[in-house]
Amino acid sequence: PNAWGSPFTEGNSWQYTWSVFHDINGLVNLIGGEKKFADKLDTFFTTNNRINVGAYGHTIHEMTEMVMQGIGQYAHGNEPDMHVPYLYNYVRQPWKSQYWTRLIMNKLYNPGPKGFPGDEDQGQMSSWYVISALGLYSVCPGTEQYVIGSPLFNKATVTLENGKKFTVIASGNSKTNIYIQSAKLNGKDYSHNFITYADINNGGTLELQMGPQPNKSRGIADEDKPFSLSGSNAGQALATK
Repeated sequence: PNAWGSPFTEGNSWQYTWSVFHDINGLVNLIGGEKKFADKLDTFFTTNNRINVGAYGHTIHEMTEMVMQGIGQYAHGNEPDMHVPYLYNYVRQPWKSQYWTRLIMNKLYNPGPKGFPGDEDQGQMSSWYVISALGLYSVCPGTEQYVIGSPLFNKATVTLENGKKFTVIASGNSKTNIYIQSAKLNGKDYSHNFITYADINNGGTLELQMGPQPNKSRGIADEDKPFSLSGSNAGQALATK
């Protein structure tokens, strides 16, 4: 899986295996279930980042960037696997998405002249940071869901085109308090690992209580998982279309 090139453009099997954005649950089943999928994710982020140049026959800058970033075979600088840190939300381990998204924001971005960890292709490198800093990410464009990560800011407000405002509050947030302990959406307890476009566009507040240790009992029910085409919640994200 480490060999670059051949069927993979500027990447390898490690980076492209996860590119089933519309049906993560189907991929989970192919890999052998939730535990094996989560274990494979763990290995992806922590395995040796040694390069096999494969069909390229020489080192390209995307390979060098991956090695410099030092997050296993995760290649944030080349962007094909930017959604992968959020995939733990699909296998009842959302706290690991909170860990990896916060680590990536803090480790790979800075406000200096070399603040991006790779090419700014069509604005994706910066837009990933902006929306992830809100604690959200669109894993599957075409659905109305935004999967939840770990907000970087204590409070952030988005002023919408319709004049309404949507606010994300991360109470107790800090460099160590990166894990969601509980959540409320517009004052009501909320366990899902995603919110919807309608939730945002209608205005309101997503309040997350943050802490230093994972809450492993939150976000683990079937209905808490984001949309997958072959999942039990397949109609959920498309119901308003």
